[in-house]
Amino acid sequence: MSNLRITPLTEWHRENGAKLVPFAGFEMPVQYKGIIVEHKHTREKVGVFDISHMGEFLVSGEGAKDALNKIVTQNLDTLAPGKCRYGFLPDEEGGVLDDLIIYCLAEDSYMLVINGSREETDFNWIDCHLPESVNFENVSYETAKIDLQGPLALDVLESVFGREFKQLKYFNFGQAEFEGTQLLISRTGYTGELGYEFYVPSDKALALWEKLVAHEDVEPIGLGARDTLRLEMGYPLYGQDLDTDHNPREGGYSFVLADDAFTDVKEMLIPLKIDGRRSSRHGDKVFLDGKEVGVVTSGSFSPTLGFSIALAYVKADAAEADEFIVKGARADFKAMKSDLPFYKEGTARKKLD
Repeated sequence: MSNLRITPLTEWHRENGAKLVPFAGFEMPVQYKGIIVEHKHTREKVGVFDISHMGEFLVSGEGAKDALNKIVTQNLDTLAPGKCRYGFLPDEEGGVLDDLIIYCLAEDSYMLVINGSREETDFNWIDCHLPESVNFENVSYETAKIDLQGPLALDVLESVFGREFKQLKYFNFGQAEFEGTQLLISRTGYTGELGYEFYVPSDKALALWEKLVAHEDVEPIGLGARDTLRLEMGYPLYGQDLDTDHNPREGGYSFVLADDAFTDVKEMLIPLKIDGRRSSRHGDKVFLDGKEVGVVTSGSFSPTLGFSIALAYVKADAAEADEFIVKGARADFKAMKSDLPFYKEGTARKKLD
C-alpha cells in the first residue's frame, strides 16, 4: 500500500487496531471491532468516521453562481448562505461524473465536496467549464473531514465544544472554534442518523478526532459499516450505483431534477429485499420471467433489519415488477421489490428541541 495516500489519522487507525485497505487511492480503515458491531453502535449511540479521502473545491468570485449553475444539477439560485444541497455533476451526455454536496459559503462563494476517487477528473472537468474570472481551488490536501453520526450525536457535539448546536437544521452548516481555528460543521451525513460533518485543517484533525473518541458514547467506525449503514438508507455509492453510463433520473433522483432533465431513461435503479442472511453482491445478474433484465450494484445483509438488501439497475420496462430472481455466485435468490429507505427509523431529520 506504499503508493496510497494517507489521511492525518492513518497512524492513529493503525495504532488502534484498525484493518486498513485501499480505498479511493487512500489507505483507509475498513473496520476496528467488526462491521456489525460498528454498524449497530452507530444506529444506537454515536460513531465517528475518518472521511478525509473526500475532496473539497472552492469556487468564488463574480459570476461563480451562474457558472456553477450551468454544470451541476443543484439550483443555486435558491441556495442561501449557510445551507448545502446534494446533487450531481453530469457529463455532456447526462451520465453522472460524480455526486456532490455544494455549500453556499457566501454570495458567489461555494465549497464543493466530491468523492475522493473522482478528484482529478472532477477538477479538470469543472476547470474547463468555468470562466477565467471565477476562482477555482482544490483544497483537498489541507482539509480533513470527520463525520460524527448517531442518535446521540448532538449530545457529543455539545459536550466537546461546550456550546449549543440545536439551532443547526438538516443540510445547514455553521462555524465553531477549535484550538484557535474555525471549523465548518454541517448537519449532514451518510448513515441516516442524526449527524454532523466537520471540515477541519489537516493539522487539527488528530486533536479533534481524539476529543471525539474520548467520549463514552463514541466508537471509531470503519468504511465497512459506513457501507452497510448507507445501503440501509438506499444512499448511492459512486462507482457502483452511480456512473457515467446512467443519468441521475435512472439513479432514482427524479425528485431533485427539473421535469425536463435527463428524460432518456433506459434503466432504473431499484431496491430489492432478499429474505435470509445470504446476500447478493455487486455484479450479480437479475432475471425476470427467465430473462436477464439487470445487474446488482450494491448488496449486503442488513444488520439492523435482519435480512439482505440490494440495489440493482434493471431495464425500464421491468422496473415496475414486484418479484425478480438474482443469480449469485453460489445460489439463486428470490428478490422482492422494496421501497426506500429500507430502514425507516433513522434520526437524520429529527427536530431538535
